[in-house]
Amino acid sequence: MTATPTGPETAVPAVEFRSVTKVFGTGKREETALSEIDLRIEKGEIFGVIGYSGAGKSTLVRLINALEKPTSGTIEISGTPITGVSEARVRRIRRDIGMVFQQFNLFRSRTAAGNIEYPLKVAGWPRAKRKERLAELLEFVGLSDKAGSYPDQLSGGQKQRVGIARALATSPALLLADEATSALDPETTGEVLRLLRKINTELGVTIVVITHEMDVIRAVADRVAVLAEGRIVELANTFDVFAAPRSAPTRSFVDTVLHNRPAPEELRRLDELHRGRLVTVDIDDTRGIGPALATAAHAGVGFEVVYGGVSTLQDKTFGSITLALDGPEEAVSKVIAQLEQR
Repeated sequence: MTATPTGPETAVPAVEFRSVTKVFGTGKREETALSEIDLRIEKGEIFGVIGYSGAGKSTLVRLINALEKPTSGTIEISGTPITGVSEARVRRIRRDIGMVFQQFNLFRSRTAAGNIEYPLKVAGWPRAKRKERLAELLEFVGLSDKAGSYPDQLSGGQKQRVGIARALATSPALLLADEATSALDPETTGEVLRLLRKINTELGVTIVVITHEMDVIRAVADRVAVLAEGRIVELANTFDVFAAPRSAPTRSFVDTVLHNRPAPEELRRLDELHRGRLVTVDIDDTRGIGPALATAAHAGVGFEVVYGGVSTLQDKTFGSITLALDGPEEAVSKVIAQLEQR
């Protein structure tokens, strides 16, 4: 397989939404699924879209592959409009988009090889070329020994790898993974996510990952958009979203993964267990707490780490630590002020 060169932000993005709104129904039954979405996904990146049920994730992915049309606004795929064009042109654009589904969507009557080969038959590839491509794909996803197996004979992870190989059959530049790991156990999820990263790094395929699981975003996404009630409430690189979430929905998602800041009830329990004042501080590669704690020691302020955790993401360290500070009130206030000034 030949890798596609990738690099920094390109002039023409893989996907671009401009003021896109999607409304379903009319009158009293009218429902706005997405509202004024502006979004640019660069070629060669893994872009995550996360949101709770009803946030608009499925609508967004169906707009990208033109299974739905926006009510207003424009969408371009690699600089080519998919809004306001003929259905024949949309079909041509869609050929360059691969799709991976939550429930695999495999033909039960076809073997793994038959499922993967199917889009090549539809595209009119000659038999010899199909067989060559099939062998290449089976090896790439690690299923060469399962070519003759039917879906009912495969594990969930193997089924999804078949689905991924099928999506890659015609060498698309863009791969959409819609809740691709939701039906899998944690270990198998990790295998599939590593395969997606391999597809991105070795083949240069742009990948859009739609999910409600922040662990998935953490594992593979370069950047992430957080959807809530049909709007993008946060858009940033993945490290920044984890290290310093700015919106309430984002904080809620991050807390499901990191568990490094005490919830209100936990904070009350800690306050009952420990003397002194509790303070929670964020730390990263540029913001440590050493100098402030040295000041505390010299000022006669005792300190104890009572909660928190430190993580690494995209080769950077970040986390949150809750301290119990005990000592003269004025000295404790000065230490807290120094921590805040970092």
